[in-house]
Amino acid sequence: MENRPATARRVAPRLQAPGTGTASFRPLAELGQLPPGAMLRVTVGDLDILLANTTGGIVATDDRCPHMSAPLSIGQLDGCVVACPLHNGRFDLCTGDTVQFPTTGGLDAEGVYHPSWSVPGSPAKPEPPGLKAQARALTRVRRMRYYPVRLVGDSIEVALPR
Repeated sequence: MENRPATARRVAPRLQAPGTGTASFRPLAELGQLPPGAMLRVTVGDLDILLANTTGGIVATDDRCPHMSAPLSIGQLDGCVVACPLHNGRFDLCTGDTVQFPTTGGLDAEGVYHPSWSVPGSPAKPEPPGLKAQARALTRVRRMRYYPVRLVGDSIEVALPR
């Protein structure tokens, strides 16, 4: 990855995690721990935070896939897009958008249903019967929520709710 100066990515206020607007910033990592293209999981209390040094800047979000809560920190980062290791969902960390819906299907953040993924050119995959199908159909991919980030010297500081 190219050598670029570290910046903190600003995200849309509607994607900011509740309670962070007036929260105090806390140092969570040093810049040397998060080179360009890297991701780092930091646990504070019961919060698992994903720090990612994307092509758009450093972001802090929950280290949970917005689909079924798998840790994104063990996925792959490509530019701003992180791939979840569980159901192949891909999410843009710079915008919060879903780039590729998880293979299991379900509801998006607006409540629109997406069927289970099938190989292109093959017939649609039938839903299994019973409660498993109902659960999959009602599983919602949530919007990602972000924590404000600032850089102070070589320290990455994040505003976390108390």
